[in-house]
Amino acid sequence: MTSHHPDLSVRPLAAEEWDGWFRVLELAFGGSEEEPQQRELWRELTEVDRALVVCDGDRPVGGCSAYSFRMAVPGGAVLPVAGVTMVGVLPTHRRRGALTALMRRQLDDVRGRGEALAVLTASEPPIYGRFGYGHATSRLGFTLPRGRVAVHQPAGPEVRLRLADPREALPACEELYAGLVPLRPGMLERRPGWEALAVLDAPGGRGGHSPQMCVLAEDPAGGRLLGYARYAIRPDSDDAGPAGVVRVDDVEATHPAVYARLWAYLLDLDLTSTVTVRTRPVDDPLVHLVSDPRRIVPKQRDGLFVRLVEVAAALEQRGYATPLDVVLEVTDGFCPWNAGRWRLSSAGPGAGASCVWTDSAADLRLDVRELGAAYLGGSTLAALARAGLVEEVREGALAEASRAFASDVAPWLPHGF
Repeated sequence: MTSHHPDLSVRPLAAEEWDGWFRVLELAFGGSEEEPQQRELWRELTEVDRALVVCDGDRPVGGCSAYSFRMAVPGGAVLPVAGVTMVGVLPTHRRRGALTALMRRQLDDVRGRGEALAVLTASEPPIYGRFGYGHATSRLGFTLPRGRVAVHQPAGPEVRLRLADPREALPACEELYAGLVPLRPGMLERRPGWEALAVLDAPGGRGGHSPQMCVLAEDPAGGRLLGYARYAIRPDSDDAGPAGVVRVDDVEATHPAVYARLWAYLLDLDLTSTVTVRTRPVDDPLVHLVSDPRRIVPKQRDGLFVRLVEVAAALEQRGYATPLDVVLEVTDGFCPWNAGRWRLSSAGPGAGASCVWTDSAADLRLDVRELGAAYLGGSTLAALARAGLVEEVREGALAEASRAFASDVAPWLPHGF
């Protein structure tokens, strides 16, 4: 497919071109080279048949790719999604239509594969709104002082904590993680090979931290895994004494008491003064478990961006919290097959949904970008309407739809891609 500039073209990547393609994308992202261990993992995870390259004549100047993921959505279903990744164009070839050409070809390919959703994390969020991606999840980072907060311990199973090699413990940790995926929208099933990302620990990427460590919370009677935390420590000191920093990578548990026990452990490691974690859900229980919430320094950032590639299929495949019957008038400047009026109806939780084209009068008007933002329940349609991004035509329709789209559990993407 030829882009707006006649010298640029988009085509599939050949497997033997991977090294040159990856280097072009490194240059597009500022030029730093990945650690060899990281680079090799991305090579293994790349689905070459989903990778695209944009060329100036015969010379690669950009590209993108996608992963064949499965993602949890409200209602507990886990759906196929295209995980868009490695999108970049050399600085010499920006503002010439290359990115638009890549997005056009990729979304056409996603539709051809029968995937109703595409998702991505954005290095620069303003770029992707014009292609229909809506900000659907957020992530919360924390900084906490050791010794200044206690962690409430709710009633629950007794646990035994045990240090383990992160790689040796990985199969059991992955089994526990897999059981949690359907419980929170936005979580991704880990396809074969993706488990390695959680324990990727290239020495050059540690930033002064120790090798990654893993603590397991087990049933003391039978040894069954109930939770785990992966972390690293950066030694430091000041005039007052040891001041190491604990970097928490992952904390997962099957019960609130186990989750609290793991955090109590992380907040009481010797020779440290600070605990940091980069990504947790915005409704993370830790906020309610600590004795002094003022001691938490939170930082909220954007997470996942969602694009409905097939509006009807995507809306039918998720669950709804309450009954609804609304006509959505959707605009979509980039995927015109989605534009029009769609009647969305459901009897509520567990009842399934129907979404069909209609010529009935609209109840709500919105762009596909806002549908993406509300799809996982992280942003309410009512909040988007207060921002002027959703228009209520029929009185009462906004409240009806907003309640139905909502999720009791905040959506969250646990790791990037």
